[in-house]
Amino acid sequence: MQATRGSIQFLGRLSGAGELACDGEPMGHATFEIDGFRARTGEVVGSGEIRMTPAELDRAFGRTNLTLTTDEGRVLAVRFSGKRHNASENAAHADITGDLPAAKHWRR
Repeated sequence: MQATRGSIQFLGRLSGAGELACDGEPMGHATFEIDGFRARTGEVVGSGEIRMTPAELDRAFGRTNLTLTTDEGRVLAVRFSGKRHNASENAAHADITGDLPAAKHWRR
């Protein structure tokens, strides 16, 4: 069963690991857990958590042009959302776009 909220459809969850980079400069190894949604436009977008060492996360946080190349070879665009309140935290919320799976391929 697919949950819908207004014009946004929840697709499922994607998790894994990969390498985060900014304009080709390595930022470090990351793990992720992303909830996928299909917008009313049909675009698949993600919202979730990126985990890295606190030092690597600090270095990446606030940068633009971040990409996460997953171990499966997907290249995802990452934009950290919110503020980083505690430099010792190893996780931050992010909005994800790019090479996300098609709507029918998400795990529910």
